[in-house]
Amino acid sequence: MDLAYIPSPSESVWHLGPIPIRAYALCLIAGIVAACWIAEARMRSRGAPKWAVLDLAVWAVPFGIVGARLYHVFSSPDAYFGADGDPWKALAVWEGGLGIPGAVALGAVGVWLGCRQLKLPFAMVADAIVPGIPVGQAVGRLGNWFNQELYGKPLDTWWAVSIDFDHRVAGYREYATFHPTFLYELLWNVGVAIAVVLADRKAKFGAGRAVALYVALYGIGRFWIEGLRIDPAEDFGGLRLNQWMSVIVVVLAVAYLIFARGTRQVFVLDGGERVTVDWDAPEATAAGYVNGALPKGAEPGEIDAASDADDDPEPDRPEDDVVPDEPLDAEPSADAGKPRDDS
Repeated sequence: MDLAYIPSPSESVWHLGPIPIRAYALCLIAGIVAACWIAEARMRSRGAPKWAVLDLAVWAVPFGIVGARLYHVFSSPDAYFGADGDPWKALAVWEGGLGIPGAVALGAVGVWLGCRQLKLPFAMVADAIVPGIPVGQAVGRLGNWFNQELYGKPLDTWWAVSIDFDHRVAGYREYATFHPTFLYELLWNVGVAIAVVLADRKAKFGAGRAVALYVALYGIGRFWIEGLRIDPAEDFGGLRLNQWMSVIVVVLAVAYLIFARGTRQVFVLDGGERVTVDWDAPEATAAGYVNGALPKGAEPGEIDAASDADDDPEPDRPEDDVVPDEPLDAEPSADAGKPRDDS
């Protein structure tokens, strides 16, 4: 095997009897599982109910997939509505073609609906789950490798990806190796996830500011990676549609980071009900939080009992309760009434 480049998988579909098992779908599912696992851990560390993320995923995943497909069709319409296009292909999600901006936008709507159903604060939930999103994107990008799609300009170096002739973009059939832009985005997304986690650990983001940081960092990476791609897409003024979208969302996200205010919120139990407080509030400390997070596997404690114990210290005994040296009904001594000798 020639290891002077990254080989592409020879197959992307396997058959279990009559059932096709598609690598693209498996990568998407693995990405969703990874995102949910990270989101669950972060939600639990902030006192959210166990497995609330699964209830949110019921809303977010289908909304995200629909949004991703709509955005892809909108940004590359010729393949479906052009002279040689097939409108029915717009429904063929398994063949690839999911736009991340659409997935994030409509997926957020799904999370919002799920939060309303569960009576959870949307901004708090969004900040908690957001590092899982770029990790899920990174895993999902492996599906593009199996489908031999979303590669960039021709490249002749050891990290170039080999693309079979049938998968090469028209006008580039004479080239065999290309920029692996799906791999660039995979690595960038992992870096974005790490950066958001570290920044959030230090700054204790609230009010959706962790989401804004993710959007800004992802948009920066997507802008330069998109500039390398050669697959057909709408373009204006020398930039692809996704590049213009990146510019817009980066500017908006940075502005939000600058002007928005808010700190991390966590759940505490108040009379058996989950309520939110600032991560550094006395109630959070009383409920067992350490530096804004619960110890692994812990549940938030009842703040009532802890607060009562702190607010009701044992009262000082009044002087009237001091037991006298002699009983009150004792007979007076023989020396009573005589002057004392203080010498």
